[in-house]
Amino acid sequence: MEENKTITRGNGAEENDFTKVANKVSFVTIIGNMLLSVMKLLAGIIAHSNAMISDAIHSASDVFSTIVVIIGIKLASKEPDKEHPYGHERMECVAAILLAIVLFITGLGIGMEAFKNIISGNYANLQIPGMLALIAAIVSIVSKEGMYWYTRYYAKKIDSSALMADAWHHRSDAFSSIGALIGIGGARLGFPIMDSIASLVIFVFIVKAAYDIFKDAMDKMVDHSCDEETEKQLRDCVMENDNVMGIDLLQTRIFGNKIYVDVEILADGSITLQEAHDIAEAVHDDIEHTFPKVKHIMVHVNPANQ
Repeated sequence: MEENKTITRGNGAEENDFTKVANKVSFVTIIGNMLLSVMKLLAGIIAHSNAMISDAIHSASDVFSTIVVIIGIKLASKEPDKEHPYGHERMECVAAILLAIVLFITGLGIGMEAFKNIISGNYANLQIPGMLALIAAIVSIVSKEGMYWYTRYYAKKIDSSALMADAWHHRSDAFSSIGALIGIGGARLGFPIMDSIASLVIFVFIVKAAYDIFKDAMDKMVDHSCDEETEKQLRDCVMENDNVMGIDLLQTRIFGNKIYVDVEILADGSITLQEAHDIAEAVHDDIEHTFPKVKHIMVHVNPANQ
């Protein structure tokens, strides 16, 4: 005797709230980045700072990245349909991968330019930037770090990998502004090479962040299993049911920011089909209530005694 039970979680109101939060955060950061880009561009031109002009372009690229996040989250929040019965959560992973690529290219550009400046050794013709560029760099660092923590808070709250990727993009801009600050300060003190050295360090941080974002998104794209601790907690949850005599199989996979669970449990082979169904129902409900990230659960009941 065996009983299969497959139930898919999905709450339209929760998905709607998810999208609203993501859109609100994205709108705030888009406005902030647009204002920062204009401020840094004007400061760079007026104060004769190439570093600040480059930093302004970096901030402008954040506007593009946030638009990618909005599109990705919007697509990921769509209800399941005939062509996509399991939903569209992976679209958010696609957005995170795109952002990781943009972040890597940004860091690579900073690193290559810094390396080229160091090996050239041509610092005599560099124009000394004005104080306005220094002030703009400080304002940028504070603003971008604030955007990072603001976006990171909501990314964790709604469990959004794309929003978290955007948060790290904000921090990469803060790193870029730190490099600009060191470079501008060093140039004003007579050490222009500090700009390039700082940029190389920033390059390492940005590439590391891009790698982490890319790896996390790829794990979710290829049905990576949950970590061992989560699977242990799932097993413990199943075995809390007194009618479950054992577990033949437990498989998990991460789908976007949700978890899918397949479990085969052992029960008394002499019970009725209705009783087996009730056990499967109870196991399903226990998992669903204990693990909010679990979207889809299949409980298969095997007879313990043949």
